[in-house]
Amino acid sequence: MANDLIFIQGMFILGAYLSGSICSAIIVCRLLGLPNPGQQGSHNPGATNVLRIGGRKAAAITLIADVLKGLLPVLLCRVFEMPPLTTGLVALSAFLGHLYPVFFRFKGGKGVATMIGVLLGIGWMLGLAAAVTWLLAAGVFKISSVSSITMAILAPVYSWFFYHDEVLTLILAGMSMVLCWRHRSNIRNLIGGREGRITTSDKAENRTARH
Repeated sequence: MANDLIFIQGMFILGAYLSGSICSAIIVCRLLGLPNPGQQGSHNPGATNVLRIGGRKAAAITLIADVLKGLLPVLLCRVFEMPPLTTGLVALSAFLGHLYPVFFRFKGGKGVATMIGVLLGIGWMLGLAAAVTWLLAAGVFKISSVSSITMAILAPVYSWFFYHDEVLTLILAGMSMVLCWRHRSNIRNLIGGREGRITTSDKAENRTARH
């Protein structure tokens, strides 16, 4: 019985990683006839870069898909009443799958939307707090990386405030550190005053409208 439980938990963790490995940005851009986001703009296959090169429609689809990659595996853990450690590892695996997707040569995005999906799966209040933090920071600074880093730093704080679960908070803290590390080039650009703002070009909007 114990071995069966370990096997099932392992399948949940592996499934979460494979779910995270589905690179929504690249798939959406291919379907809409847009440039490869891994080769255009910031070269990051995420919703913000899709917004730059493909417009709002493509970015919205990408964002929703990236959130679902983190949300659904964690929700399944809750449905099947997995222990907190397993749920935390599933959340981490979905997040790492997005960053290092096996289906796309381990070259993925920076994990912001998928992390928000994970947080929503853990608890709607936690996910909402993270999403509102991102939106407020974006409204103030108009810079995606600043919003993402702010959200990542505060996510473990929110987790401890809402749930007081040491294991979960530590796993989320690890995810936050990885997310900040993935933004290291953005941090260098911020220091140098070169970081781009959240924008979408008319050209991208017009191109999207034709598809």
